[in-house]
Amino acid sequence: MKLNFVTLFNSAYLSRGIVLYESLLEHCPDFQLYVVAFDDKTYEYLKSCNYQKLTPISLKEFEDPKLLNVKPTRSPAEYCWTSTPSTILYCIKKFQLDNCTYIDADMRFYSNPQVLIDEMGNNSVLITEHRYSKNHEQAVKSGKYCVQFIPVKNTEEGLKVINWWRDACIDWCYARHEDGKFGDQKYLDEWTTKFKGVYEMQHLGGGIAPWNISQYTFKMENNKIVGIEKNSGKKFDAVFVHYHGLKFYEEDMVVLTDPGYYLEKNHIDLFFKPYVRLLNKAKAEINKRDNSFNPNGSGGKAPYGEMGLSTILKYYFDALKSSKKNILGLHLPKKIKLHYFFKASKV
Repeated sequence: MKLNFVTLFNSAYLSRGIVLYESLLEHCPDFQLYVVAFDDKTYEYLKSCNYQKLTPISLKEFEDPKLLNVKPTRSPAEYCWTSTPSTILYCIKKFQLDNCTYIDADMRFYSNPQVLIDEMGNNSVLITEHRYSKNHEQAVKSGKYCVQFIPVKNTEEGLKVINWWRDACIDWCYARHEDGKFGDQKYLDEWTTKFKGVYEMQHLGGGIAPWNISQYTFKMENNKIVGIEKNSGKKFDAVFVHYHGLKFYEEDMVVLTDPGYYLEKNHIDLFFKPYVRLLNKAKAEINKRDNSFNPNGSGGKAPYGEMGLSTILKYYFDALKSSKKNILGLHLPKKIKLHYFFKASKV
């Protein structure tokens, strides 16, 4: 079965998009990746590369009157979220696809995603639970499910769900919590009760992310990464990891994820550091063709440097500024433990 995927990103995420594509080449025998390019640099670069299994789509081709009407009312991030359901519908209709899976650009596959598609059986839509670790629970605000991997079949049931989602996102899609809504994501909470044919993924290897990774440990086994759920001992193949919060800064700095999440050395060494190396490799290749932009993106000056005395002192004095109660430095062990800033070229 040929799997069709669609994602969207601009030039600040171009290296992530290339790494995503290369992971599909490595693990998915029969696929096509459609990329809605959110700026001209991205579209021109992808078009010039003439990738066999990647089809770039320009904003001019993709945008329709309803999207263009709300575009001025949304921030760049909000407009990306608003556009997500439309990317699925556009590809299904334009390319006459029998299936299309939306995927976030900041993901990487580690085994064949066909196993996840097979799991949905005769259902028409698959959604992925965040599976928050207890200390990261955010379902009430951010939603039970994550818009990261949404397979949709070209059926009456499937199109009904995605058309409803598109209309809802055009009506309201903002980076704030309001009346039980948040971005494009909280809408998914309604799907299993509102529609027929919506299936919740059970495979633990789909949707590994900073908010749930502390529940698992991982090891290499027969040249693939195998996860073990700590509570149950259940083993599973890692299918994809969502690198939410990974961000590059000036002076070669990178943060692996939001410092509120807990990453073990096992997670950092098997997933996060190799991913940064792949992004840097992709960046170098992209810049050989066009060095007028940074395909890793840049968040400006990093708030913290590599771990060392100066960084520890900065954590101490930043906390002291917020409250004199922090004068004893009792917060420092946690700050050190959750320090994920590295020199990108050294990971």
